[in-house]
Amino acid sequence: MSQVLEPVDALRRIAFLLERSRAESRRVEAYRKAARTILPLGEDEVRRRVQDGTLRELPGIGSSTSAVIEQAVAGQVPDKLRDLEAEATGPLVEGGESMRALLRGDLHTHSDWSDGGSPIEEMVATAMELGHEYLALTDHSRGLRVANGLSADRLRRQLKVVEAVNAQVAPGFTLLAAIEVDILDDGTLDQEPDLLAALDIRVSSVHSKLRMEPAAMTHRMIAAARDPLTSVLGHCTGRRVMPRRGDKGERTGGRMRPPSEFDARAVFEACAETGTAVEINSRPERQDPPGELLDLAIEIGCLFAISTDAHAPGQLDFLDLGCERAVRHGVPPERVVNTWPVEKLKAWARP
Repeated sequence: MSQVLEPVDALRRIAFLLERSRAESRRVEAYRKAARTILPLGEDEVRRRVQDGTLRELPGIGSSTSAVIEQAVAGQVPDKLRDLEAEATGPLVEGGESMRALLRGDLHTHSDWSDGGSPIEEMVATAMELGHEYLALTDHSRGLRVANGLSADRLRRQLKVVEAVNAQVAPGFTLLAAIEVDILDDGTLDQEPDLLAALDIRVSSVHSKLRMEPAAMTHRMIAAARDPLTSVLGHCTGRRVMPRRGDKGERTGGRMRPPSEFDARAVFEACAETGTAVEINSRPERQDPPGELLDLAIEIGCLFAISTDAHAPGQLDFLDLGCERAVRHGVPPERVVNTWPVEKLKAWARP
């Protein structure tokens, strides 16, 4: 992207590229905060402050962000942006381009309503810029307090925001009402059933007691996979193969983690029988399911969802990573549910 951008767009683009490369969240936030600060001022006021030398009197505008704004106002590509663009040529990984071209959206994303770093509107704007036809907003459910999970009341309020967003976006894009709902110890789902039934998509995931005894974990996951309210079985092993970076709360979530132990064949057979999709989680630190389990799920005949589990707008580009794994293991594109048109997807996910 070499064209000259307006200051707000230049700041957003820098933040996107930093998130895409898994930069520390504090570095990213400086640019997103600066964009939020100058957005309501208008072009003339920003230009006046640049000319008067008063730009850095604004809250959240420091030396790096002011340099970006000043260069953009002068009609130049900011040095910071030019450097990041030079590093970000092409997809994040080669090999998944054919699958990536078929994907219509992302079914696992988080906003600042739970443990994501950006507002819903920013996630939507970035998804549209990437060419998505739909985005599922899957903030965490009430039991995951460490991630500011949504109570039933907060989820109801969020549904009104989703409705308002859909009333404002351009035709051809849909923000799907969704959730990442915790799978509880007994396999039940961590939210009111009637409320879950009102959603478009439900990603069911294990976040607690990941070292549960294998037989109990198998029962837990099969129960969730067979629940009509589960659309997608999220990051099935819960493993972490590299330190987590680039997220809000990253300093407390950086440890590597072995996969949970369970009877994968039994779990995937339950998914295949019920039409529950197995998530191919695109986060570089997850790469879940592991290759041998992905091969098993393909053999058994499962559906799949290639999703980012994005906690920031720039992480929406992690789809490249999931698509490469899917192509490398031979996932049939027609069995990837987010290659489907939105109405077919919603009909499939309906309880």
